[in-house]
Amino acid sequence: MSSPALPSLAASSAEPSGARRCPALFISAPGSGHGKTTVTAAIARLHREQGRRVRVFKTGPDFLDPTVLERASGHPVYQLDLWLAGAAHCRALVQQAAQEADLILIEGVMGLYDGAPCSADLAALLGMPVLLVINAAGVAQSMGALAHGLASYRARPGLSFAGVLANGVGSERHAQMLQQGMDSAHMPLLACIPRQAQFSLPERHLGLVPAAEVADLDLRLSALAAQLQETPLAQLPEVLSFDAMPPPADAGRLLAGRSIAIARDAAFSFIYQANLDWLQAQGAHLRFFSPLSDAAVPDADAVYLPGGYPELHLQALQDNRAMQAALRAHFEAGKHIYAECGGMLYLLNSLTDKHGQTAEMCGLLPGTAEMQTRLQGLGYQSFSLPEAGQEALRCHTFHYSRSSIALTPAATGQRLFDTSAGEAVYRLRGLCASYLHAYFASAPRTAAQLFGGVLPS
Repeated sequence: MSSPALPSLAASSAEPSGARRCPALFISAPGSGHGKTTVTAAIARLHREQGRRVRVFKTGPDFLDPTVLERASGHPVYQLDLWLAGAAHCRALVQQAAQEADLILIEGVMGLYDGAPCSADLAALLGMPVLLVINAAGVAQSMGALAHGLASYRARPGLSFAGVLANGVGSERHAQMLQQGMDSAHMPLLACIPRQAQFSLPERHLGLVPAAEVADLDLRLSALAAQLQETPLAQLPEVLSFDAMPPPADAGRLLAGRSIAIARDAAFSFIYQANLDWLQAQGAHLRFFSPLSDAAVPDADAVYLPGGYPELHLQALQDNRAMQAALRAHFEAGKHIYAECGGMLYLLNSLTDKHGQTAEMCGLLPGTAEMQTRLQGLGYQSFSLPEAGQEALRCHTFHYSRSSIALTPAATGQRLFDTSAGEAVYRLRGLCASYLHAYFASAPRTAAQLFGGVLPS
């Protein structure tokens, strides 16, 4: 399907001394389900195939979209979350990427104005023009009104718009009707993606299926990129100035000399790249292992069991008795274990999937868990540990399981937006486990304490 011929998005701007110029684009939508990840991945793959270095970020605490965006761009994808990480940290991550990238793309979260802070806040903070992705199913000329409303609603300094991409367009005539409703001078229709199954990405209860599980993902991404080849999105967007990175502050090395074994495989993959960077910056030596296939835990001072999909691998996790024994030995030796969400489920006595199949897990936490058909926990929370000086570690929770654990919680997550009870944080000797996914840089002393770091007095 052809797209309307429109002028280039490229623009120039003054460059402060010491800054680097880099094209950048923020991809948002009226809400979830419009195809932000699909479009962001398509643009990333298109420019990567043109030989450019593309760096992509994902707004919010999402673990799954970044796996697709990483495959599309060929580079690690970092989350940008104004509450979890703070404005300065988010800006620094983008500035660092701008020093080496030919193009920066940021995918928003939910709708442009959903949440507090929202995608519009991040786009305005960074001064990036917004590409609106709108699902065109059942819409014709009215799409122009929708785009106009998004552009004018609660306008704020620094927020600008590059145009619209119509997703799921049914025909050439449909594309013409969409174009008729657009204000081409202020909100141009930049591209149309046809309504075809090959241009969609498979989903699961927590979001998109991880990239590693989609056998034909590269074919889909290349097909999507080809759809944008003859549109203005094939050209570099507006060039922005990004300040040079200041030298890193010396915050001490709270994990100097400590080794951390990190579970990473198809069952345990919900890991923020920024958390790995932070652990290494604090002096930790990282070693990775697979609870699905390895027989032993690497020799380490601490173990990190991140979230993931243990419920999809019950038989393999149950059958790997050697790994369960190795984790019990690590625990009995008085060493630290930090487990998040799916990692915590793996430490229970048993886990039952949504089909009623039950498998034995490690038995380090006295309890059981069962997968539910409806969401059981969602939202931002924080918690603190007394020995870390009550510093609050910022976290996010998103899970479909319900657990019953015979321990008194050592702490409870404090919710950001309401007063209902937060997630329980369990501690048993050197073990700390919760449904919460933590962003380590938000509270360095607390994060270091989870792995047995020695805190300065």
